Amino acid sequence: MAEATPSSDHTNVRASSQVAKAPPASSRSQTQDITSGEAGATPARPLKRTPLYDVHVGLGAKIVPFAGFEMPVQYPTGITAEHKAVRENAGLFDVSHMGEFIVRGPQAVEFVNYVTTNDVAALAPGQAQYSTILREDGTIVDDCLVYRADDRVLMVVNGSNIDKDFAHISRFIGKFDATLEDISDTIALLALQGPDAAKILQQHTDTDLSKIKYYEFTTGKVAGVDKVYISRTGYTGEDGFELYFPGEQATKIWNALTASGEVTPTGLGARDSLRLEMGMALYGNDLDDTTTPLEASLGWLVKMKKGDFIGRDALAKQKEEGLKRKLVGFTTGERSFPRHGYPVFANGKPSGEVRSGTMSPTLGIPIGTAYVPPASAAEGSPLEIEIRGKRVPATVQKMPFYKNGSRL
Repeated sequence: MAEATPSSDHTNVRASSQVAKAPPASSRSQTQDITSGEAGATPARPLKRTPLYDVHVGLGAKIVPFAGFEMPVQYPTGITAEHKAVRENAGLFDVSHMGEFIVRGPQAVEFVNYVTTNDVAALAPGQAQYSTILREDGTIVDDCLVYRADDRVLMVVNGSNIDKDFAHISRFIGKFDATLEDISDTIALLALQGPDAAKILQQHTDTDLSKIKYYEFTTGKVAGVDKVYISRTGYTGEDGFELYFPGEQATKIWNALTASGEVTPTGLGARDSLRLEMGMALYGNDLDDTTTPLEASLGWLVKMKKGDFIGRDALAKQKEEGLKRKLVGFTTGERSFPRHGYPVFANGKPSGEVRSGTMSPTLGIPIGTAYVPPASAAEGSPLEIEIRGKRVPATVQKMPFYKNGSRL
């Protein structure tokens, strides 16, 4: 991935680059102390901005705090229209708040394989995978994407977790002949999503997009910008591409992709409703530092046979003892909005709270997720959601809720 020079304006850049290397044995414990300082030990940072902040303001976007950034939640078209555009045509998201770590060296693959649950060694260069980063007790530090290139591995993490993730995995770099660098402040990320995404992007690149399969990527020129990572990935259930490139090129590529009017600028509101219709997890809602991937119905990301990795023993023990809760999707018969945090009941007993919830723009029904006992996790099982003091009947439904995405 091309590495750009960050802006000198502190309000327009992300966290400073961090580099972790295998330290000398005598200094390793000191390095770990520095990188894993307690949360709250330093004053809260001012909100940051992506390189496209002024573009969003110029488009009339509603800007909200998100993951430490000032981000567009919606544009004047509104969340429902933006959601519909992605399902039927194409939408463009600025997701430059996401974090990127580069791992280099002879044991780059081995290191990332150790700090994530999926099998990085199974990837060929040019392939990507969804994965999770765990603590030793099996709980989730973050979910992430892993890209394997010929000479490096790229890890993409949630923007709110950049510092936490980097500190966590830096603890283990000393075991491997590899280096770890946080390049989050140098990279912009755009997600072009929708059934028309390939047709539209093809107008701006000489790369043959038909040769890039789902969860594959290549490096090419987009809108005259060299060395762009072109990745056939996304979090909407539709076909689409995620583009990684130097931050100073963000406005040029954004303007090129939106110039014809075929692409709808799309904010965080539609991003959330789109991913929830597909049953895709959101860290901080469906996933957090109390949940394991087995509980979160992400067992398919855990490759126990690949060898040792952080959290493996804890997950093996959890599998042996049996799960006490499981993340499920649900719908309600009434058109009441199941918001995050509303109490959930299974067999009349409290079962945590709604983790994600919305009125599905595509389906026109309330949808949500919650953790329930395994006995109440089967499709069709009855639940209750307390909405404004009233218990509303709900039913467990298999995810994804929306089953006609162009990526299915």
